[in-house]
Formats: sequence, structure tokens, C-alpha cells
Amino acid sequence: MNPGPMNPGLLFSLAFAVLYAAHMVADHWTQTHHQALTKARPGWPGRASCAAHVTTYTLTALAFLTAAAWRTHAPLNPGRCALALLVSALSHYYADRRTGIQRLARLLGKQGFFDLGAPRPGRDDNPSLGTGAYALDQSWHIGWLFISALIIA
Repeated sequence: MNPGPMNPGLLFSLAFAVLYAAHMVADHWTQTHHQALTKARPGWPGRASCAAHVTTYTLTALAFLTAAAWRTHAPLNPGRCALALLVSALSHYYADRRTGIQRLARLLGKQGFFDLGAPRPGRDDNPSLGTGAYALDQSWHIGWLFISALIIA
């Protein structure tokens, strides 16, 4: 059955909702503990860990898009989806390596916010998800999911 053309606004809404759901699952459930701890480390071990995380992240997003297209009969263009997933993957890797997004935070006057909640040097503070770095990381990812959904639509 060919569902025919879909309103671009509806396609964007579907794509964004699917990519956001996939992001939440992939960034918090699919990512291994090892990847979470090592993806920002310097050198090749950190790069490899981050690449492994981004690979499973992107495969999760592909699975979610495939399931949504199958169930809703949304006419997703494979080329646009591939480009959107590439944009999402590259922007995700950039953020999760930490140095680039920290540099951007510093440049925009957000270094204090980035450091909020991080363990203090020489202290045995308890790190949590409530850090400024985490909030900036997540908002960065969601902004790029918006762009990826625009590409799909």
C-alpha cells in the first residue's frame, strides 16, 4: 500500500518525536557503562569508545525510524534519513568527546554553567546527572535532532 505524500509538517513532527525517543533510549540505556566513563578520555581509547557509543546510538535511531515508518506508513526517504543520521552521529560524537563543547561553552560565556555540579578538585564530591555539562550536552543533542528532523522532512 502506497500512502502517498505526507504533509512536511507532519513528517517533521514524526521524525523529531522518533529521533528524540531514540536519543533518550540510546544515550541512557544502549550506551554501556564503559562507554559513558571513557568516551571523553584523550587519545585513541577515548575516540574508540565514543565511536562505539555513536555507532550503537545511530543504530538505535535507525531501528526507531524503521519501526515508525513500518507502523505509520510514513514515506521516509532513505537518502534523507541517511543524511539526517549522519548529521546526528557527527554532532553527537563532537559533543560526547567533551573538549569541543566545553570550548564552545567557554566561548559563549557558559563555562561556569558547564562546570556546575562537577566534582570539585581535591574533593570527594558525588557526580550526578544534574551537572551543567550534562544539561548543555543534552540540549546540544536535541538541537541537532531538530536539524536532523528538518532534513528528513
